[in-house]
Amino acid sequence: MADTELGEIYSKEIENNRSEKEPKLHWFEQYVQPCLAELLGTTLFVFVGCLSVIENTSGTGRLQPALAHGLGLGLIIAILGGISGGHFNPAVSLGACIIGGLNIILVVPYWICQLCGGMIGAGLAKALTMEADYVRTNGAAFTTVSTDAQVPRAIGAEILMTFFLVLAVCMGAINKKTSTPLAPFCIGFTVAVDIMAGGAISGACMNPARAFGPAVVTNYWGFHWIYWVGPMVGGLLVGGIIRLLLGDQKIRLFLK
Repeated sequence: MADTELGEIYSKEIENNRSEKEPKLHWFEQYVQPCLAELLGTTLFVFVGCLSVIENTSGTGRLQPALAHGLGLGLIIAILGGISGGHFNPAVSLGACIIGGLNIILVVPYWICQLCGGMIGAGLAKALTMEADYVRTNGAAFTTVSTDAQVPRAIGAEILMTFFLVLAVCMGAINKKTSTPLAPFCIGFTVAVDIMAGGAISGACMNPARAFGPAVVTNYWGFHWIYWVGPMVGGLLVGGIIRLLLGDQKIRLFLK
């Protein structure tokens, strides 16, 4: 028998032994626990993000919200990412699902938990801030776009900024060829960079859950659809590009 054949048999035996030793995940850990992690993580992210906007009274401009959103997201991903993947964003979950990084069964439950987390986080921010500051900032809801003339620029900015964010998640945490242990903080820094770069154009939402929570609590829905269309299109584009061109051999559909 050839050495290559012996090697193949030996490697198969090792894989079989590993599969026998590794117990199957309990249904709670496989389906419920990830959803709970997404709920908690999104709650914390939206709470910190909203609070940073409402309490931004020191004249730091976009720097304070950028650092709070970015560093907060990086820390939450580092803490909870091992349970759910650390999405906390419907657009990220969409991109991850397209490239095979999320079970399609969990997509809708993830979205529901993320939206609920957004509402809880925005509600907590309202409960803990002074009414004057809350009213002044409209509860950290996105009010940057106020006229129809601003809509094309805002949608373009949301698509590109979300593209950058979802690309950082998919390539840094899911694609094996480019994954890195520093992914949580790379993702957080991407959010911070996006907010500092494009905050004046659209508010740099990149996350429908971050927009939805304050919109519900403050009942402010002006141009709210932008913060769904832009991020979801950005997530779709990233998923398609990675599937077709940038993904590793397991993810890529063609030219394997």
